[in-house]
Amino acid sequence: MIGEMDADMVVGYFGGKSILITGSTGFLGKVLVEKILRVQPDVKKLFLLVRAPDVESAKLRIQTEVTGREIFLVLKEKHGMGFYDFIDEKICPLAGDIMHENFGLDTANLRELSKDIDIMVNIAATTNFSERYDVAFDANVLGAKHVCAFARKCMKLKMLLHVSTAYVAGEQEGLIPEKPFLIGETLKEGTHLDIESELNLIRETRRELKANCSSEKAERRTMKELGLKRARQFGWPNTYVFTKAMGEMLLGHLRGELPVVILRPSIITSILKEPLPGWMEGIRTIDAVVIGYAKQTLPFFLVDLSLIMDVIPGDMVVNAMMVAMAAHSEERAQTIYHVTSSLRNPAPYAILADTGHRYFYDNPPRTGRNGEPARLNKMRFFSTVARLSLYMAVRYRLPLEMLRLVNIALCGVFSRRYDDLSRKYRFIVQLIELYTPYSLFKGCFDDMNTERLRMAMKKEQDSNNAEEYYFDFDPKSVDWDSYFYGVHIPGVLKYMRD
Repeated sequence: MIGEMDADMVVGYFGGKSILITGSTGFLGKVLVEKILRVQPDVKKLFLLVRAPDVESAKLRIQTEVTGREIFLVLKEKHGMGFYDFIDEKICPLAGDIMHENFGLDTANLRELSKDIDIMVNIAATTNFSERYDVAFDANVLGAKHVCAFARKCMKLKMLLHVSTAYVAGEQEGLIPEKPFLIGETLKEGTHLDIESELNLIRETRRELKANCSSEKAERRTMKELGLKRARQFGWPNTYVFTKAMGEMLLGHLRGELPVVILRPSIITSILKEPLPGWMEGIRTIDAVVIGYAKQTLPFFLVDLSLIMDVIPGDMVVNAMMVAMAAHSEERAQTIYHVTSSLRNPAPYAILADTGHRYFYDNPPRTGRNGEPARLNKMRFFSTVARLSLYMAVRYRLPLEMLRLVNIALCGVFSRRYDDLSRKYRFIVQLIELYTPYSLFKGCFDDMNTERLRMAMKKEQDSNNAEEYYFDFDPKSVDWDSYFYGVHIPGVLKYMRD
């Protein structure tokens, strides 16, 4: 049972706490670090684990990839000349990696940390849908195992929060509950998953590749194909969600009496309100379409505009994380939260298509040689694979095949042109294949647990700190039309222009 809380109680919870955070160089990690430091300057210490050969290199990474980014501008203004001293006092860089036991830390470091840490937050992951199987397994499966093992060594640990993804549900339809994965569970009837066997398969495949003296390119392709093959064999659409599901299984299986919260956000989008509306990093599923349209490199896409696009702004995810940590501190249980919008405030893909078209009509990108506004062709959307396949065959594959034959007949005169068009065609095909499980997703995420957490938070009433202590994570408060038109699309273009 979650007791009633307010923003001051959540902020107060983090006072005097030492928190170990993995994945702080990623988008969500930065938002979390900034929020904690901004609302609770009396946090004792943030230990940030980053991949680096030594502590000095780790410190440099944090300075350039975390505290040096635009999202920390509000905090810089707040502290003025004392900003860097404040950061040095509160942030402790750790050079390590979750793919290693004990994160690769030395014994002395390990002993001190195990005495200090109150809260662990695991955000580190590889989110590439088609990542090499060995790389994804190391980060998303073994990483979760090593985080859990380390957490169990921490003498005064009050909470482990693990960030997963709502799409561990695969391509299920209907209402998807907030329930944990049992060890060995799969999404395909009649199959059983043995995680140890998957690790052995990866090791054996690596040995075979080395024995055959395979090139780096061949090794990369083989390991990517292996990941997709194994994922699909057990009912998941890609290596990313497959390995994240296995990570959840291990965490649930190995946690003992450790207080664990698993947070499953859907597609995380740019910041809605604070500290910097529209700010984001890393191209999300839907942003590939926005950028492709702006650059006119993606003339069509596979998406059913009537289906629900489950998105949630990054600051709402962090608000939910912080409230969940305070709510479940020292509670010897595992709780699953869907931080999603499809049930409470569904937004069909048509909203993104409409706001995108209006935004670029009102604000055409200036891509001409002299900075003149570009003429944008309206993107075509196909609601089924069959329709798209027919269109691509007539519009692209047939002309490409004719160009190939003409090129052969003319001794390679059009080789460069053919290679360029083939590369663009393959890029579009790959993009569509990767995003189809999301653009044609027919599930709806139940968020009953998350709703209970929201209900436990008392509404702000005339607080002097209402804006700074903002902990809203209710998707009902979002007007999707104005968010995409006025916040997200401008943010994508501003912060993702490269």
